[in-house]
Amino acid sequence: MKINILNSGKALILLLFVQASLPAGAQAIKSGLEVLAGSGFEAIKGKNAGLITNPTGVDSRLRSNIDILFRAQGVRLVALFSPEHGVRGDFSAGESVGTEKDPQTGLPVFSLYGKTRKPSPEMLRGIDVLVYDIQDIGSRSYTYISTMGLAMEAAAESNIEFIVLDRPNPIGGTRMEGPLVKAGFQSFVSQFPVPYIHGMTVGELATFLNEEGLLAGGKKCRLKVIRMEGWKRDMLFGDTGLPWVPSSPHVPHHETALFYPATGILGELYTVSIGVGYTMPFELFAAEWIDADSLADAMNALKLEDVLFRPIHYKPYYSVSQGKTVHGVQIHFTDPRKARLTLIQFYLLQEAYRLWPSKNVFTLCDKSRLDMFDKVCGTDEVRKLFSENFKVSSIEGIWENSIPAFRTRAAKYFLYR
Repeated sequence: MKINILNSGKALILLLFVQASLPAGAQAIKSGLEVLAGSGFEAIKGKNAGLITNPTGVDSRLRSNIDILFRAQGVRLVALFSPEHGVRGDFSAGESVGTEKDPQTGLPVFSLYGKTRKPSPEMLRGIDVLVYDIQDIGSRSYTYISTMGLAMEAAAESNIEFIVLDRPNPIGGTRMEGPLVKAGFQSFVSQFPVPYIHGMTVGELATFLNEEGLLAGGKKCRLKVIRMEGWKRDMLFGDTGLPWVPSSPHVPHHETALFYPATGILGELYTVSIGVGYTMPFELFAAEWIDADSLADAMNALKLEDVLFRPIHYKPYYSVSQGKTVHGVQIHFTDPRKARLTLIQFYLLQEAYRLWPSKNVFTLCDKSRLDMFDKVCGTDEVRKLFSENFKVSSIEGIWENSIPAFRTRAAKYFLYR
């Protein structure tokens, strides 16, 4: 791989480290941020810009988009907008983000994760263009895409431009899984009627929402997507050559984006440990009452495509079963491109209930958690049907039937092949 000589010795060491850490065959791409910078910031030059971002908004040398835009000649960055976890990543999951000043730039930071989740006209006063630059993980329940959609609505209502600096879908652009969100189940974890795994980049998703009339009142914003260079739909994040910055505290590595949809829905019940609170978030399924070897044998006997399970025993540091020894399985993908992700948690529930029928996760949990489980699923039909007999076969139709038609609709807005 060709290495450019940089002026700064430290920058050279950093670049060498990033390149040396790439897996064999990985190919570097340019994110929307780097394409924008390469154009001399043409799309926003001379305009008052607001930036919706978080720590994932970096270039390939890990420089923050906040600092890049703030210092760019001819760019007037006038405000920052904070999603869940904060623009600098200093808020925990679910913690309300406050309105403050950014200590590095002195810019006002408006919270979009608290009492206000949609930019108000007052927040947008004097802004010509809203720029969105956040790394998504490809699952509908991740709140950043809800923030994007609501911000697009605000931009439409205030008649200002909305620019998405596109980034990879870390689990690829070919996989789609799960039901669409049904009327009455919209929430900040299921804001729009897309599958649980939506198979799009944020730029493609923004285009889809805009052109399909899915913003409030069917309004359209003046949308522009700054496309990536070099990204292809079959790429996982490790193929891109880009550095991964934790997109939230429990998604520390790009591989975690693959495990998140495999257990994250189940995790809403808070009845078994899914590794959140331990060192392998979303990779595990464990409880005090499980026999690890029996569950591993049962799961491997199913011969699910491209996934294996091994027994594991651990003691969570926080969250479910804090300080208690739990037993269960760790998920291993043999081919992460082919494995069906979202149904893994339901197969785990199926086999656990077969082995320990007195442990019904839907009755063991606090009743308030059932509502959140349904919202993340996008419907209550999944829980109601599954809990009748704990058979995955009972929900496969709901889980898969809407995908072919959705894929046809979404493909019209694909920006990459």
